Amino acid sequence: MKTKWLWVDDQKKLSRAVDDLDRAEIIAVDTEYDSFRYFREKLCLIQICADKTAYVFDPLGDINLSFLQKYLEDPEKIKVLHAADNDIRLLKRDYGFRFNNIYDTHRAALLLGFKELSLEKMIKEFLGEELGKSKKIQRSRWDNRPLTEEQLQYAVQDVLFLPGLYTTQSAQLRAKGLQETAEKAFEKIAATGWREKRIDRRGYEKIEGYSSLTPGQKELFKRLYIWRFYRARDENRAVFMFLSDHHLLALAQDARHPEKYLSQRKLGIYGSEIEKIIQTSGE
Repeated sequence: MKTKWLWVDDQKKLSRAVDDLDRAEIIAVDTEYDSFRYFREKLCLIQICADKTAYVFDPLGDINLSFLQKYLEDPEKIKVLHAADNDIRLLKRDYGFRFNNIYDTHRAALLLGFKELSLEKMIKEFLGEELGKSKKIQRSRWDNRPLTEEQLQYAVQDVLFLPGLYTTQSAQLRAKGLQETAEKAFEKIAATGWREKRIDRRGYEKIEGYSSLTPGQKELFKRLYIWRFYRARDENRAVFMFLSDHHLLALAQDARHPEKYLSQRKLGIYGSEIEKIIQTSGE
């Protein structure tokens, strides 16, 4: 499929997007977000296909995107997404958007008995097209600006195929008498909301090496585990990037030498907190 897309960064492009969105009966929606480096997923792109053009909106830019609410809640327009849960959660969290009349290609494929549920596999099965998306690009820095041409090409592929996938799948759902079942499932997905991550209070017991610790080390490890979670949350950094399981375990085993397991920068910022935890644990 020939890729036709537009990066919306000025009023002229925005007006063109609005014109297409106004006319479209079916719009496809996707997002790119970083859930790898941040405690809370960071929404980095919103891609919407309308009238065979993919429009790319930048949540980190200056354009007010609240106008999208009109289209997302419009009960007459069909919004096609793939595995929509996270997209909807993040758009609700960041913009308070409401959703009506969504169609989730992932859930539809599940109802149709399809076993390969990745979008790439589905596009090949239902449309006979090869997507060929790169895992490297998927995990790239979507929060960096400017984005590369390769990143943008990657981002728009999904929404360009979603309308065709909707047409093919919905016909099969009707033929199998599954349309009502699918609609109820889609309504539940549209109602999903974002929730803050909660700590697994026994999660430290699942970390490799925990069973080899002494009772005193286990208590210290537990306290460090809890401290790490809330510190990572406060700074919105992925827990493992804040302090890895390996270093957390080593610190519990060698509490007198935190400088071995924390960088000088981290030691300067968190050293006094860690020292207090060590002292109150009796290690």
